Amino acid sequence: MFTYPEIDPVAIALGPLKIHWYGIMYLLAFASALGLGLLRARKSWSPVKPKQMEDAVFYAAVGVVAGGRIGYVVFYNFADFVADPLWLFRLWEGGMSFHGGMLGVVVAMWLYTRKIKQPFLKMMDFAAPLVPAGLFFGRIGNFIGQELWGRPTDSAWGMIFPKDPEQLSRHPSQLYEAFLEGIVIFVVLWIYSRKPRPTAAVSSLFLILYGSFRFTVEFFREPDAHIQFDLFGWMTRGQILCVPMVIIGLIFFAGAYIKANRDGAAKVQDNRSNA
Repeated sequence: MFTYPEIDPVAIALGPLKIHWYGIMYLLAFASALGLGLLRARKSWSPVKPKQMEDAVFYAAVGVVAGGRIGYVVFYNFADFVADPLWLFRLWEGGMSFHGGMLGVVVAMWLYTRKIKQPFLKMMDFAAPLVPAGLFFGRIGNFIGQELWGRPTDSAWGMIFPKDPEQLSRHPSQLYEAFLEGIVIFVVLWIYSRKPRPTAAVSSLFLILYGSFRFTVEFFREPDAHIQFDLFGWMTRGQILCVPMVIIGLIFFAGAYIKANRDGAAKVQDNRSNA
């Protein structure tokens, strides 16, 4: 059993000004997206140029924050929103949803591709490998803030979180997610996207991997206290939201390769006809 390393959630305090680690993690997430995006933007197939990356990350950042907050309200705390609509805007009280943030980024990238007149799906394939690094920093922020901890466990790597009123040994599920959603997905997508792939294949693979990993980690993560389990006495809200992600990802992934094979066969036929 491990004891949580006492980490002050406030990284820097200058009088009344306090900079929290969680905010720093958000900055690192956006900075990593910008840095990795600049590397990918130098490729000949990139739908954006290096000088456009700052605008692309700005659009994505707005999508993450707006979508993440609205998604949390809709998916996890709609009753509180109905009782107090202004709660939506009190971001300092916490509450962000990955699934909402993802939808926010999708909308933001759709708007941005319309602005720069580039194919939307190609932009999503470009952006997908940039997301895991941000997820990694976000989960580390969750760990430092002692939120979204795991279920009780007797395992040797269980951890006691000081903020836990029950003081139970729990799975450090934030670190599980940081590893799977951040490191593993990044490595897989970065390597996979180094070679030309059918349009929508890279972004579809992200949906499959994230949905699968998040669904799995939810078995170790403490469910939301005000929701608990939604289906069958064991299925959490996060798992329910991951199911359509995986299904859509599988459909688009298969469709991407089917279309690529058909286009390739049609091209061969045209070449033969013109010979």
